Amino acid sequence: MIRKIVFVLCMYLCTCMNLFSQTVIGKYAGEFLAIGVGGRALGMGSSQTAIANDVTAGYWNPAGLASMDYPQIALMHEEHFGSLVSYNYAAVAIPYGTDMSFGLSIMRSSIDGIPDTRKAGVDANGNPLPANQYDNFTSLDYSKITEFSDADWAFYLTFAKRQSDNFYWGANIKLISRSIAEYNAIGVGFDVGATYRPTDKLYLGLNIQDITTTIVAWSTGLNELITPTVKLGAAYAIPFFGGTLLPAADFDVRFENRETASTFHVGPVSVDAHAGFEYKFKNIFAIRGGYNDVKEFTVGAGIFLPKLEIDYSFARFSQSEADRLPDTHRISLIVTLEQPKFMRNSN
Repeated sequence: MIRKIVFVLCMYLCTCMNLFSQTVIGKYAGEFLAIGVGGRALGMGSSQTAIANDVTAGYWNPAGLASMDYPQIALMHEEHFGSLVSYNYAAVAIPYGTDMSFGLSIMRSSIDGIPDTRKAGVDANGNPLPANQYDNFTSLDYSKITEFSDADWAFYLTFAKRQSDNFYWGANIKLISRSIAEYNAIGVGFDVGATYRPTDKLYLGLNIQDITTTIVAWSTGLNELITPTVKLGAAYAIPFFGGTLLPAADFDVRFENRETASTFHVGPVSVDAHAGFEYKFKNIFAIRGGYNDVKEFTVGAGIFLPKLEIDYSFARFSQSEADRLPDTHRISLIVTLEQPKFMRNSN
């Protein structure tokens, strides 16, 4: 019996050593997951950890999904850096019973139509090069140039629960699929979150993304680790000119050794701060502004129609005019099935 235990332990250690020899901490490996969703959130500088309370909470803080009383559907499209990067988002969330909610969020970030010249190289005489000499080409045979895509998919399965009138909690199972040309990768991660309202005006939130460290396994044999991110948020509602002014702030704590790329850091631990505000006039319109963790100034607005919310956000990097990246425009829709037959059961 002891020999069997020792043998199993040895095999386990050998397997772990083999795994870790191919595993690296992927600095920025999960960056496509940090783009954000929803015109409201992005207009407020992505400061949503404490206040996300609609279908987009499946992304920002799974606990916020328990705030919903009706099913919702969300859609968003945006393009980064001109039209170079395409980003699409869709989500659905459904309240269940008296105190639970379920949701599904899907995101795709892609660069499509990338020219592939690896098999189009020719020598000085115009002859195709052998497969092992593609790096030695002197010119290209343009008829042999093909295209490939760099595409990242993420699927969030969300559960949320109202533990009490002022404390909610939730969790995500996160499925990741990445591909570039003929290479691909898959990963699984977990998020947990909570929101707490000690008063009617004060909102507090916590979201720990990739809490167990997410492993993204590539077909090449390389495994990238997405380290946890701890998101802390707070907001305070203030009555203002017949509406409500809601300033909010978030702090993102990471462990990727981002150093000077972050707001401030201590060793491998970095902190990025971002903040924003929303002024909402009754249930008619909202205006928003903020500054996010990638040094973008953001503004936005929302219009509230029966069963439909339309949100717009605009983001501009703070660099000088000469080297500024193209501005980013985002439009999102949230449809609420606000009918008595769909309302959360309050019994």
